[in-house]
Amino acid sequence: MTLTAEPVNSVAAHNSDDSAGVFDRADYLRNYPHEQVSFFQDPESGLKAIVAIHSTTLGPALGGTRFYPYADESAAVTDVLRLSRGMTYKAAVAGVDLGGGKAVIIGDPATVKSDELLGAYAKFVQTLGGRYITAGDVGTNSDDLDIIGRGTEFVVGRNAKVGGSGDSAPMTALGVFQSMAAAAQAHWGSRSLAGKTVGVEGTGKVGYELIKLLLADGASVLATDVNAAALDRVKTDFPSVKIVDSVIDADLDVYAPCAMGATLTDSSARSITADVICGAANNQLTVPEVEAILSERGITWVPDYVANGGGLIQVAGELKDLTAQQVKDQVEKIFDTVTEIFAKAKADGILAGDAADAVAEARIAKAVQSHKQN
Repeated sequence: MTLTAEPVNSVAAHNSDDSAGVFDRADYLRNYPHEQVSFFQDPESGLKAIVAIHSTTLGPALGGTRFYPYADESAAVTDVLRLSRGMTYKAAVAGVDLGGGKAVIIGDPATVKSDELLGAYAKFVQTLGGRYITAGDVGTNSDDLDIIGRGTEFVVGRNAKVGGSGDSAPMTALGVFQSMAAAAQAHWGSRSLAGKTVGVEGTGKVGYELIKLLLADGASVLATDVNAAALDRVKTDFPSVKIVDSVIDADLDVYAPCAMGATLTDSSARSITADVICGAANNQLTVPEVEAILSERGITWVPDYVANGGGLIQVAGELKDLTAQQVKDQVEKIFDTVTEIFAKAKADGILAGDAADAVAEARIAKAVQSHKQN
């Protein structure tokens, strides 16, 4: 596949630093070409958005829209490329007939989000003709998707009252919980988290739902978030949760990153006390080599795009008119998927991340071969 940049309206695809270019990147992303990268700017509403379509081999590219105040356009491009590639692998491992894509809107949603901006974004998505289907992510919710849905048919995750399946956070959290249980089974011989100390980093939509599941299973929970309102909600609803400044530095059994990614660095991988790492955050490793450090220390890590696949399964079910129970049943099977990945990693003498990639790539290769035969 060839990486292409298609400005839908006017926006610079590159800044003056060549390392920020879509084609000639200096980082590892240059080795993962995308089918299409589209930039869009609407001066009237203030919209600046990027959609990256990594692959449509298994079906239309689906991925959430992240609304975030990136430091610069280079950071936004890097994030959308990383996230869209992750969606390809997430869909393949989850067994849904979708490709990988992602969108980012540059700006602080607390100050610049408006109906006009979301409407302009909807028109942008519509121009892609169904190659990309959008959903919710950091900074966007079902109410936003309802507004986007007025301007494009290529949106999932809207509220039930307008025909959507609603917030995907509960199913995302359920998938993380099932993944964590599978990791606990592999590491300690029991899937129960009762008596374990779990540090949840990020108490937004998914982190909140995960805390609820962990407490019900008997775990002790530490939590942190940069958003005071999110922490206040946890304090009110879950008084047994201990609020801390940092969980990654705490004495833990399980570290659950559920905020932004890239918290697992060379340094943190060498110092973290947790035996198991499993969370909803995307791109948890700053570079793939960090997993080897975790493995050498005997730490069990669940590849992020496997653990957080519950939300994708939900919106894929929305496209196929599945019932809520059918979706839940599929999400709970993430336990089996994680167990199979660990078994493959052990049998082949490889890391869990490589085993997950192999499972995804085998499904994609099979689809490519089928397309050639047809």
